[in-house]
This record gives sequence, C-alpha cells and structure tokens, in this order.
Amino acid sequence: MSRKPSVEAQLERGLFASRWLMAPMYLGLVGSLAMLAVIFIKELAYYLPKTFAMGADQAILAVLTLIDLSLAANLLLIVLFSGYENFVSKLDIADHEDRPSWMGKVDFSGLKMKLIASIVAISGIHLLKVFMSLGKKDVVQADEGTLRWMVIIHLTFVMSGVLLALMDWLSSKADKH
Repeated sequence: MSRKPSVEAQLERGLFASRWLMAPMYLGLVGSLAMLAVIFIKELAYYLPKTFAMGADQAILAVLTLIDLSLAANLLLIVLFSGYENFVSKLDIADHEDRPSWMGKVDFSGLKMKLIASIVAISGIHLLKVFMSLGKKDVVQADEGTLRWMVIIHLTFVMSGVLLALMDWLSSKADKH
C-alpha cells in the first residue's frame, strides 16, 4: 500500500476539514427557525382575538397563513438536519427517543425532492390565499398580471418537481445497468 505524498495528504485533509465552514450557516438556519417561530406566534396572537368576528373565509385564510409558516419551518428543519448530516458531520443522537425516523436516511436526492415538494406546497398555499381573497372588499386584490405570474411561477415549481423526480427515477434505473 503506497502512501500519498505529504503535501497531497495535507491538502486532502484540509479540503475535508473545510466542510466545517458550513457549520455557521446551519447555526444561521437555527436563527431563521427562531425567527419563523416568533412570526408564527405573532400571527397567532393577531388572529386569535378576532376568531369570533371572522367569517369562514377569513378563518381559512388565517389557518393557511399559519400552515404556510409551519411548512416553511418544516422545510428549514429538513434542510438543517439533512444538510448538516450529509455535508458536515453525523449527529450523535441515534439513541434519542425523539429522533425523526427519516434522519440519516435522506440523501441529497431525497433532500431535493423534499425541498421542491415544500416549495410547491408553500406556493400553492399562497396562490390559494390570493384566489380566496378575489372579490373581497376588505382585502388587497392582486391584479390580473400579478395573478398570472403567480400561476406561471407555481406551475414552474410543479414542473421542476416533476422533472427532478423524473431525473431521479431515470438515474436510479441507469444505476442498475
């Protein structure tokens, strides 16, 4: 077994260690998660006192806003946990009773699919909120051009998801040959 030259081995160790430069970014995502939690609580505090005065449409819009924030937070957790485990270091929590079952099993391809699925869901909720507000007098209306672009962007996200899934499916078939 031959040993690599010292310079090459040091370079490779340095390159491998550079993955830790991602750690501050994941800490920043933890801060982003805290920010979303504060905004969720703020939105909940805004809507709760108005509950008995709301109509069904307003209640649905309020709930969709909270779901939207929750989906964004879920997406953030998936990126945080999977990204850290895939690119920096394994989390040493294998025996923890609350460890999510998907942790350690989501590879980059799975992460892409979860990411695009969450983006499509969030985009769909935003679009649904705009559609539900159409014709309401007390809500700021989206003009026809804005609405058209929102639909085009949402469909772009959907098609991107379908194409990513197709590419993953094709690559999984190609790996077997």
